[in-house]
Amino acid sequence: MMSLKTYFYTILFFLFCAETIAQNIVVDDTYTAQQLVENVLVNSPCAIVSNFSVSGDTFSTGQNSYGYFDYSGTDFPFANGIVLSTSRASRTAGPNDNLIDEGSTAWIGDSDLEQALSITGTVNATALEFDFTPLTSQISFDYIFASEEYQGTAPCRYSDGFAFLLKVAGSSDDYQNLALIPGTSTPVKVTSVHPDISGGSGCSAQNEEYFGSYNGTIHPINFNGQTVVMTAKADVIPGTTYHIKLVIADEENIRYDSAIFLGGGSFDVGTDLGEDRLEATNNPVCDGESIVLDATESGLNTYQWYKDGTSLLGETNPTYTVTSEGFYEVEVSINATTCVAKGEIFIEYVNLPTLNNQTLIQCDEDTDGVTTYNLTTLNSLITGGDSQLTNVTFYESLANAQAGTNSISNPTNYQNTSVNQLFATAQNQFGCIGFATIDLQIASNSLPTIAPIFTCDVIGNQDGITDFDLTSMIGASLSSSLPSGLTLVYYATENNAITNTNPLNLIFTNSIPNQQTIYVKILDGVNCYGILPIELNVNTFNPPNFNDETIYLCNGSSQTLSVASGFSSYNWSNGETDNSITVNTSGTYSVIVTDINGCEKTKRFEIILSSSATITSVDVNDFSGNNNSIEIIVSGNGNYEYSIDGTIFQESPFFSNLEPNEYTIYINDINGCPQVSQSVYVLDYPHFFTPNEDGINDIWRIKRIQFLENSTISIFDRFGKLITSYSENYVGWNGKLNGFDLPSTDYWFVITLNNGRTIKGNFSLVR
Repeated sequence: MMSLKTYFYTILFFLFCAETIAQNIVVDDTYTAQQLVENVLVNSPCAIVSNFSVSGDTFSTGQNSYGYFDYSGTDFPFANGIVLSTSRASRTAGPNDNLIDEGSTAWIGDSDLEQALSITGTVNATALEFDFTPLTSQISFDYIFASEEYQGTAPCRYSDGFAFLLKVAGSSDDYQNLALIPGTSTPVKVTSVHPDISGGSGCSAQNEEYFGSYNGTIHPINFNGQTVVMTAKADVIPGTTYHIKLVIADEENIRYDSAIFLGGGSFDVGTDLGEDRLEATNNPVCDGESIVLDATESGLNTYQWYKDGTSLLGETNPTYTVTSEGFYEVEVSINATTCVAKGEIFIEYVNLPTLNNQTLIQCDEDTDGVTTYNLTTLNSLITGGDSQLTNVTFYESLANAQAGTNSISNPTNYQNTSVNQLFATAQNQFGCIGFATIDLQIASNSLPTIAPIFTCDVIGNQDGITDFDLTSMIGASLSSSLPSGLTLVYYATENNAITNTNPLNLIFTNSIPNQQTIYVKILDGVNCYGILPIELNVNTFNPPNFNDETIYLCNGSSQTLSVASGFSSYNWSNGETDNSITVNTSGTYSVIVTDINGCEKTKRFEIILSSSATITSVDVNDFSGNNNSIEIIVSGNGNYEYSIDGTIFQESPFFSNLEPNEYTIYINDINGCPQVSQSVYVLDYPHFFTPNEDGINDIWRIKRIQFLENSTISIFDRFGKLITSYSENYVGWNGKLNGFDLPSTDYWFVITLNNGRTIKGNFSLVR
């Protein structure tokens, strides 16, 4: 939290940082370390300073990286002071019209700074060091950090380092860094103090309240940006000698220089009265409270307190109790020396929040005078909806509320077993507490009765679980019998209704099959007007054989669609109202049946047109020995299966490996239309015959060719001479020509069938 001094410096800085025609600081880099400390920074009899040293620029002949600056304009908050830089000190003077980007790798860094900031690779370090012995318990001084790295997206990645290092002189203790973001352990750097930086390589703001400004060309100092005036402070032990080291350095490389500006005379050895108590810093004092300011310093001291610049008569003790708003100061004369330590603090008071008293009315179903209250329903009413009032807490006594003890631990489920008046508190954004009284009462209103609700199971599988539209089934009729302005909320249990826990959705799916009791809570605002039980009943309707059906209809026929008789009503999709209809066209038909409870069930019939097969052709591949086959070609709307024996059916119309024979092909429509059939013949020829009149193979003939009308068989010898030719009705060839036996040899044949097909082959005559 910023001190009052820092706070006012911040306000002044923002008022004066607008770009106007400004004077520039004037830098004198000839001051010695002792002059910088005794004549500029520390101007107080409350600290004894000694052991001065300063180090810095080693590459600029006759010029230093440290110096005294003076300023007489209005655009920079320090009238004079010390500048420590990673460049020549003279370069830090405005205007801001050139880039300070100098140094040398031969100009070394600082190991103490690296250890304090946990960094490595520093160069171009400037350090001012001295010892001091304070006579009081606190030191502080004001500073500004400025850098050329406040440009573009550089603050997201790059920063020079600086620190104000403090430890007991001569000790081996680690240094304490005083240059921190207030209230944190984060060092002040370009990367830790900057506004939001947009763009692809940008980053979010970091501690933006401590960023002063990006500086324009016309500016008293020659840096792109700077912080607000900040205050470094530390608690010290009076009479103990400390060593302080004020150091700054480039980190990693010599580019883009930075500087710290220390306010002249701001090294204050004084008394700490604590942080200012302001609304602006969210820590004012609440009305009715008092705070004790403690300026105690060790030794034989005298004290004088002041309010708003006027001394407080008789207030000469080390402590002072504040009861009203004002600017308070104390002067502590240390041990009869010329050291007068000063402390200051600004204190603002704010009003306590005003809370609204409430009455909470609850229902008592067993009328014993004890019921359960959900006190949290009053929260927004108690605070009046003010979002800055939080932490509403309930108590059974005013004493507990005022002490903040023994709060009601179960405000959502509180029973009035001992008291009927409670007390509530809430706090504003500053932690100030307001009070309200809560009167607990029990409702005593006459209520209408609600008849059981019946509905049909319209979802799922008729398991007694369905949806209830509570608004239309209950709310509409109940509201008409109640006073206007009341609201209805539904709950699964009576206790939930009393405590306003887990209200039901207005489209409610019952969790207990077939019958369940729920509760409606009638509310007048947050108050209970009454609670009524509601019996919900689910009628199921699941007639047998009511699954959807698919039925096939043969060409030219009709089908009767029917469901069981005995239902209250029937409504077919074609408008008929009996339990059956007759259809002769394909399509989807449905019937809605209703039972005595008005519940409906729908059955659908999908009528698909089918037909018997029409045989288009039968392709017979015969005279092929073991490769004889039949393929049946059909047309029609049906779904067909095929057989050549009437017993075994197959989906394929192709039959192979057939012996020569007569076959009857059968075609079934599996959808039930009539079967069709046709006879076919598979033929083959004998490959030899023996016409020796023994009664065995004496005739060469084609079996069953007689069934193929208009067929002819011609036989030739091996020279192509026609031996004989005959029709299908001729018995065959006996191996003779003109009554004489022909010799044993091979003969050729040509069979011409009635469909134009020609079969050629040869056979042997064996004697």
